[in-house]
Amino acid sequence: MQTETLNDRQDRILEMLNQQGRVLVEDLSSAFEVSTQTIRKDLKELCERGLASRTHGGARAGRSISNVEYEDRRLLSSEGKEGIGAATAKLIPDECSIMMNIGTTTEQVARALYGHESLVVITNNVNIISTLIGSRARELILAGGTVRPSDGAIVGEAAVEFISRFKADYAVIGASSIDGDGAVLDYDAREVSVARAILKNARTKVLVADASKFNRTASVRICDIGDVDIFVTDQTPSEEFLRAAEAGETRVVIAETQKGDVRGTV
Repeated sequence: MQTETLNDRQDRILEMLNQQGRVLVEDLSSAFEVSTQTIRKDLKELCERGLASRTHGGARAGRSISNVEYEDRRLLSSEGKEGIGAATAKLIPDECSIMMNIGTTTEQVARALYGHESLVVITNNVNIISTLIGSRARELILAGGTVRPSDGAIVGEAAVEFISRFKADYAVIGASSIDGDGAVLDYDAREVSVARAILKNARTKVLVADASKFNRTASVRICDIGDVDIFVTDQTPSEEFLRAAEAGETRVVIAETQKGDVRGTV
C-alpha cells in the first residue's frame, strides 16, 4: 500500500470528486492551470489508491468513504487535519485529562498534544497511545477489549463500560459525517456508542472534523452540534450549519491549514 500523502492539487481533486461525483481532465487542467498529462497522473494516483475510478475523459468518485481503508483515510484532507489538530491542541491546557475516540483527525490532535505537560489521556484508539508514547503525558489509558486490526479501534460494550469509569476535563471526538442541520453522524453503531460515552463523561466537549465531512452521509447519530462546546474545522461551514451552532451555543473555530494557527472564531 502506498503511504505518501496526496499533494495539494490531488487533495483538491478528491474533494471535487466527493462533491460532484465526476470530474473531467480538460476541466481540471484549466482549473489548476497545468497540463492534461499532469492531471492524468493525478487521477492515476487516486485510482491506484481506490479513491477514484477512471472514466472516458476523466474520473468518478471511488469507494464510499465508509469502505476506504484506514491508511487511505489518513491521506484525505491531510493538510486540513493537521491544522485542526494544532488548533485544537491550543485549546487544551497542560495538566488536564482528555478522552479521544477513533479517527484520523483525533490522531492529528494527539500528535499536536505531544509537547503538553502532564496530560492524562484516555482513549479507545491504539494509534493515539502509540503516538503519545515518549511524550510528557502523566498517564496513557487504553480502553480494554478487542482491537480491530483494520484501524486500531477498540469498540463495543466493553469499551463503553471502560470509558464510563472516568470523568475527563475534555472530550475530543471525530465523526464521519456532519449534516447541514447540525447532526453529527457515523457509520458504525459500535463506534457511536463509544463516542457518546466519551461525550457523556467529559466537562468540555470538542468535535473535530474537516470540511469534507459535510459532503458525506452516514446514518447513525452521535449527537447534534449543540451537544458539543467547541467545533474545530478547516473551512467556514454553511450558513445553515452556523445557525444551528449558534442556537446550540457552540463555538466554531476555523483552523489555519498551513501553519496550524487558529485563524478565527465564527
